[in-house]
Amino acid sequence: MEFYDVLRSTFAAREFTDDPLPDDVLYRILDNARFAPSGGNRQGAHITVVRDAGTRRRLAEFGAPAARRYFAQLTAGENPWNPVHPSAVPQDVIDDTEIPQTFVAPMINAPVVLVVSVDLTVVAALDQGLDRVGLAGGASVYPLVWSILLAARYEGYGGTITTMAIPREDAIRELLAIPGTHAIAALVPLGKPPRQLTKLRRRPVPDFVTLDRFDGGAFTG
Repeated sequence: MEFYDVLRSTFAAREFTDDPLPDDVLYRILDNARFAPSGGNRQGAHITVVRDAGTRRRLAEFGAPAARRYFAQLTAGENPWNPVHPSAVPQDVIDDTEIPQTFVAPMINAPVVLVVSVDLTVVAALDQGLDRVGLAGGASVYPLVWSILLAARYEGYGGTITTMAIPREDAIRELLAIPGTHAIAALVPLGKPPRQLTKLRRRPVPDFVTLDRFDGGAFTG
């Protein structure tokens, strides 16, 4: 595939066939994705390759509480898990909310789940003193995650970045023997999608890119 075709067709794959993801292909994906940049080139990311079906099911279960809140907030017309607008949905409503089986299915049905963590002792979190949720530290790990998905698309596979299990970070650490200095950044199910999308719906560049200032004119190229 041409590089720009990969960029324009790498979608969030959540359905997978029964096809395996062989070790040699997964190694090739990771071997190419590892060239993603990280803060100070400290390369603090770690990837735990989870193939065991029971462990993958446990990881799916860890995401259920956060998913209940997500779908309860959606039903209430809220923007789920938003750090600016707190939820007004009562906890008992959240606890009674059912989540679609399709939500946990990717972790269970994918042949591989990658648990991506990052060593906080080498992360430069330049926004840690700001009065908001921290984002800057993700620069040391998320380029790698996205490069994995691009490489997987190139190889004819696919996956998606999931974060619903992160509130259960302590449980994930215990399950996978991840040290306490590592933060869980993403859980990425990978496999062979039943179909590969070729056209994705995204906003055009002038809708979200401006020139010189946030309120500047649209960048049209």
